[in-house]
Amino acid sequence: MRVIKVSQKVPIKPCGLVGTGFLDDYRDIDVIRDFARAASLAAAFFGLAVLSMAARAQQFSADIVRTPTGVQAEAAAGKIYVSGNKVRIETPDVSDGYFVVDARVPHSYFVRPDQHVFMDSRQSSQLTQILVPVDLDNPCRQWQAMSIIAVANSPNGAWTCQRVGHSTVGGLDTIEYRASGPKAGVMRSWIDPRLKWPVRLIMADGTVVDLKNIREQPQPASLFEIPPGYRKFDPKALLERIKQSDVWVDPQQ
Repeated sequence: MRVIKVSQKVPIKPCGLVGTGFLDDYRDIDVIRDFARAASLAAAFFGLAVLSMAARAQQFSADIVRTPTGVQAEAAAGKIYVSGNKVRIETPDVSDGYFVVDARVPHSYFVRPDQHVFMDSRQSSQLTQILVPVDLDNPCRQWQAMSIIAVANSPNGAWTCQRVGHSTVGGLDTIEYRASGPKAGVMRSWIDPRLKWPVRLIMADGTVVDLKNIREQPQPASLFEIPPGYRKFDPKALLERIKQSDVWVDPQQ
């Protein structure tokens, strides 16, 4: 857009309409200029808002399908729900609860509805460390952050990622990475560049984890929240209380 700078007031002549009161007065073209600037800024902010909405992480749900090493049949499927950086994982391995993850904080909790408690998930499931939104240029950054909180905030060595190239997984165009972590070992990951999410993993032991039946739709916020009234359970604090009780026997004595 061309912008013409006007620095003075210019009289607008009535052009034969004298006496009608139409355009008899001077007009301040600075007002027109300011209006044009405001319109341009509004258009720019609108464009930024559209870009921000497009860049926002996706919301979806999917089945977690695991195929153990040397087994032809798929194991019982779990479920995953995603809303931006928030994740909920339900897996048959821990049928008495579910995991909620916030990759932005980051934190990861295991929730047990029957007992109305939640606790730090730590290393309860490796999926909470891997199934998070990632940076396409360096997915290891997110995996490293999640692995650190899994071992009580103690750095356990650096993750490394090597980009392999494009390939198709389940009809999706993906980017394959070869990744290595101190606890996870060497694994392969296929990331959907649009979702910015791993849709297939081959773990160090050869187990294949696939996200199937991906359904992109808004997810209820309650899926990712700790229900009201739940208390946090701390196994370490419980152990310390037991040590102070009469029933504790020091195994080293």
